[in-house]
Amino acid sequence: MTLPDMHRAEPIPDAARDEIERLLQTGDLFRYTAASDAPVSLLEAEFAQMMGSRYALAVSSCSAALFLSLLALGLPKNARVLIPGFTFAAVPSSVVHANYIPVLCEVGDNYRIDIKDFKAKLPTVDAVIISHMRGHTSDMDAIMTLCDAAGIPVIEDAAHSLGTLWHGKKIGKIGKIGCFSFQSYKMINAGEGGIMITDDADLIARAIIMSGAYEHNWKKHPGIAEACTRWQNKLPLYNLRLNNLSAALVRPQLSELPRRVADGLRNHDYVAAKLNTSRYIDVPAPLAPETRAPDSIQFNMVGLEDDAIRAFASASAAAGVKVQVFGQSTDNARAFWNWQFIEDLPELPQTRRMLRSACDVRLPVHLTQGDLDAVVDVILGAVHAATDAQAA
Repeated sequence: MTLPDMHRAEPIPDAARDEIERLLQTGDLFRYTAASDAPVSLLEAEFAQMMGSRYALAVSSCSAALFLSLLALGLPKNARVLIPGFTFAAVPSSVVHANYIPVLCEVGDNYRIDIKDFKAKLPTVDAVIISHMRGHTSDMDAIMTLCDAAGIPVIEDAAHSLGTLWHGKKIGKIGKIGCFSFQSYKMINAGEGGIMITDDADLIARAIIMSGAYEHNWKKHPGIAEACTRWQNKLPLYNLRLNNLSAALVRPQLSELPRRVADGLRNHDYVAAKLNTSRYIDVPAPLAPETRAPDSIQFNMVGLEDDAIRAFASASAAAGVKVQVFGQSTDNARAFWNWQFIEDLPELPQTRRMLRSACDVRLPVHLTQGDLDAVVDVILGAVHAATDAQAA
């Protein structure tokens, strides 16, 4: 079978072309030039409506959204922020950029926060970022119960989870703030970009000003005039705005999201069922309240030594399917021991053990069943080769 291009995204819808051409002809790329209806402003309104949120702020990346969210919370100096030990380096980086202290929590073999360790560390922190890493939702019922009781705000890093549901509620709407990504390997593709949502007017006002709404440009954001007036000239500007061209790429993709989510879940579950037939592979099941929106698949190697896992990844890559082993890929930005910008970086033995055998494979939502079968054949063939070598 012919292998698909595992890194190709879906085409940008044709509906974007007219708007992009208009922007190219006018050169009107700055979000605050127009008096109203700039593409970024329209995107914010449409995204907020889609998510059922009062406010949305589009920015340069999900990392920027996390950073602004932390600052907008008004945490004390040197605040401590609890994050999962399994996430992308941008998450602890956002905490460090805000001059706060990352506190790392253990993660289990199912890639979700270890609630026991979370509960033990919660009294020592001022805020929490929950990373729904690779679209895997931690136990948000337990997390929100603990955080609400302690009065600790929760930011949802939903970079990988646009379209995911928890008890039917949209991920990103459970905590105080939800942050999403428009980077190319996400469900919505603008190359780069991000957006944050909240129902808190004062919080979004602070984020809007700090994002770069200098002078009175915040007046072009509806419904927050009173809150922004209160913060005028009292906050630093970080200039993390999204531009109109990126918004023009995003807007026509919003209507494609339900189909992409359905296709991604179908593809994931089809591949998961086939991979789980191998005694050397375990694809963790979703939690009961979770409806996922995946465009990749993660699985753990079972009963294999490190050399055999590396041999498996090499064999799969040689056959045309790149498998990322989070804890064995050199300088992987998702392996916590590589976050050496954190002072007094802790050891997380449970998370380290999981990452040594946790694998990741992209599954773009446009793949056909034939494509998926070809990918599965490569992965299972590579497992067979690695296990034969280990036995020998």
